[in-house]
Amino acid sequence: MGYPGKNHKQYATPKRRFEKTRLEDEKKLLIDYGLRNKRELWKAQSVLRKYRSAARELVALRSAGLNVDEYQKKKDQLTNHLYRYGLVGEGADLGDILALKVEQQLDRRLQTLVQRKGLARSPKQARQFITHGHIAISGRRVTVPGYRVARSEEAAIAYYGPSPFTNSVHPERSRIARAGVR
Repeated sequence: MGYPGKNHKQYATPKRRFEKTRLEDEKKLLIDYGLRNKRELWKAQSVLRKYRSAARELVALRSAGLNVDEYQKKKDQLTNHLYRYGLVGEGADLGDILALKVEQQLDRRLQTLVQRKGLARSPKQARQFITHGHIAISGRRVTVPGYRVARSEEAAIAYYGPSPFTNSVHPERSRIARAGVR
């Protein structure tokens, strides 16, 4: 087992370090989503890997034909959890969970949603606004760019109350408005 107070690695590194196609794909994702390093990407991939393995276990449980009630309960828990975080739609099945892509996970990051909502011009600027404390969810300051935003919290993303960006005549607000929402 191990000491529970110790921090453990939350991601798995790629098996082949210098695979050209993977490196090119990762570089594109880093640029598109404004990630600081590949570790953030690998964490998102590990989270999806966990969800996919849970779905595969449910498929195996269903094919074994053991305890239909337990299978349905676990399936509902998993799909409801993924629906709450906006990774799957309302009537999702196990096939939808197995088909999840890393882009769907990265789209749910606070950094991405701040930029898509038009509160920042670029993913890098969104990251800066978040780390400097200019962004809040439901009036509560959040300073973690990788924060996974739930579907219910998405509409409550705004500038933090005492932030100078709450003033609509702030010069950066006009630059953001001119840049438009992507």
